[in-house]
Amino acid sequence: MELKEAKQKFIETWGKLGAEWGINRTMARVHALLLLSAEPLSTEEIMQDLNISRGNASMTLRDLMGWGLVEKQYKPGERKEYFYADKDTWNIARQVARERRKRELDPVLKVLEELMKVEGDTKDPAFKTFNQSVKDINKLAKNVDKTLDIMIRTEENGFWRTIFNIFR
Repeated sequence: MELKEAKQKFIETWGKLGAEWGINRTMARVHALLLLSAEPLSTEEIMQDLNISRGNASMTLRDLMGWGLVEKQYKPGERKEYFYADKDTWNIARQVARERRKRELDPVLKVLEELMKVEGDTKDPAFKTFNQSVKDINKLAKNVDKTLDIMIRTEENGFWRTIFNIFR
């Protein structure tokens, strides 16, 4: 397999994987292209390489910057904007964890805390089932939150050491 073909295969695979994670396919493809690029790319280069419109490229780059996965850079003497993705996979994983936590887990934890305060007859089977289910899900969600917190705060080796110690 030639390098060009391998890059294209990686970009398409990353795009499919991103869609499985709930991330826009184009967003994942642009991120993959920037991950594989030795130098920052302009919007025009991204549009050309991925065959996407200017509007789609601009909106996707804005989203990637919002997620903290891409940075805008300028080259001296040029007016064009260039975009660069951090190549450190641990930094990428932590940033995605941070964003997913903020967008998905935090709102669920807030609702679960609210639901933990529901009052009812402790002898009523429907209330007992509801209360136990909410309590169990809340416990799981808090454990996931603690794990994400460790991941976000810790360097890669420290995180894996902590995880392996849990399973000993």
